[in-house]
Amino acid sequence: MSTATGDVRTDERFAHPALFYSGRDEYLAGTLPFIEEGLRDGDPVAVAVPGPNLALLRDALGAAGERVEMLDMTEAGRNPGRIIPGVLRPFADDHPGRHVRIVGEPVWPGRSESEYPACVQHEALINLAFAGRAATILCPYDADNLTPEVLADACASHPMLIGPDGRRPSDRYDPHRIVETYNLPLPEPPATQARTVDASNLGEIRRWVTDRAKDLGLSGERLGDLELAATELATNSVAHGGGTGVVALWPQDGDLVCEVRDSGHITDPLAGRLPPDAERLGGRGLLLVNHLADLVRVCSDELGTTIRIHVRLP
Repeated sequence: MSTATGDVRTDERFAHPALFYSGRDEYLAGTLPFIEEGLRDGDPVAVAVPGPNLALLRDALGAAGERVEMLDMTEAGRNPGRIIPGVLRPFADDHPGRHVRIVGEPVWPGRSESEYPACVQHEALINLAFAGRAATILCPYDADNLTPEVLADACASHPMLIGPDGRRPSDRYDPHRIVETYNLPLPEPPATQARTVDASNLGEIRRWVTDRAKDLGLSGERLGDLELAATELATNSVAHGGGTGVVALWPQDGDLVCEVRDSGHITDPLAGRLPPDAERLGGRGLLLVNHLADLVRVCSDELGTTIRIHVRLP
């Protein structure tokens, strides 16, 4: 049975352990002591895990669960790029000067092949986004149903590992390598219509995206989300990507995918992943895109940037 994790708190700096569990009992043994000790110490506590595990923890906590902020990660974190700016940092920022505890489970069996690279990059970037913060984020991993490759990546993105043999520092911790490893060129889009965008035709491109999305079955609020996100990306290409870009749109596995490629280079790994900050320049357009889309994939290097957004078709 997994070692209890109530003693992982670090008051003056950030702690980010991965919990490897097998089955219901080990899940509870690894998470409940962490939550309950936080409540006893007066720490603000949040839980953002997939629905079945959320129900498991809610039942186990009983009345104490009313003091815990609970979120279904399959909804709040459907887009991994939204988890830091939309879940983790807002909770921590709402409790300035206090140590916060969060159980966050962004990787679960059933995450798609397209989603996983964004998930593992998110896990690595948590360490940068929370450096020096008084917070502990415990990340459970289903050791029975996730692949060995996923568990190995968890060892590289988390400085501390918790499992059946206790708690130990990870000798494979290397979040920078994870970010770079998954910053790979995205597959070429299928043969489809594409449009070049520049300062002279932003409005035309917006209408083209909207009309094509309608033809492919998107409507209502989600159509508006895609239109706004695509416009933000196209505008960023014109302003920061060399003045021009290429926009493509196609259906894929139940999603509508919009891609924008340009010659710009995103140098800030946290671009689009932090809440708005008056002292932080840039990244707000990508932040909006992360909040609007169901998945955002980014590949950026000295040769250019590709940003691909997914919106689920009805």
